[in-house]
Amino acid sequence: MSETETATTTADTATPAAVADRYERLAADFAATIALVPADGWESPSPCEGWTARDVVAHIVENHGMFEGWVGRDLGDVPSVDEDPAATFAAARTVVAGHLRDPEAAAASFEGVVFGHMTFTQAIDRFIASDLVIHRWDLARAAGVDVVLPPDEVARIRREADGFGEHLRGPGAFGAELTPPEGADEQTRLLAFLGRRT
Repeated sequence: MSETETATTTADTATPAAVADRYERLAADFAATIALVPADGWESPSPCEGWTARDVVAHIVENHGMFEGWVGRDLGDVPSVDEDPAATFAAARTVVAGHLRDPEAAAASFEGVVFGHMTFTQAIDRFIASDLVIHRWDLARAAGVDVVLPPDEVARIRREADGFGEHLRGPGAFGAELTPPEGADEQTRLLAFLGRRT
């Protein structure tokens, strides 16, 4: 199996309903973590170099909008992340969740630069679902709290990350792989693989 085939396997075989369910579950987890950020904690640094807690939420929302844009849509009137990060994410989440549950909107497609033809459903499952998990951890660290990521998502993200090859790392992607501590659990191993020190 080639790298590209490995990267596309899970997203291409999951049913639209399963993708929508996974997105809603992970978005709910991310929203719950947003609620843990104290009012004076939005400028706290995150594990993503140069990013604050607010920047992490902004990145997630921007990516939601990016994939909507690639199928000719937008998020509509989304509040400013500078004023209310929770409301901003809630608005973006509502739009994407609605489109995943709408068969016509979910099936809208585009030509990806790296992975070729994808439907909106496949793109959300391949990229946004993983972002919601990994950046949830980043946001929690910025807020000074610990989160346990869903073990099934940790395993899924690691399988798919292995198939991204050179596209996994570099500007706008993940940093260099780190060596996890001896005896580290799977969450810690995944985070180290994605350049995060726990």
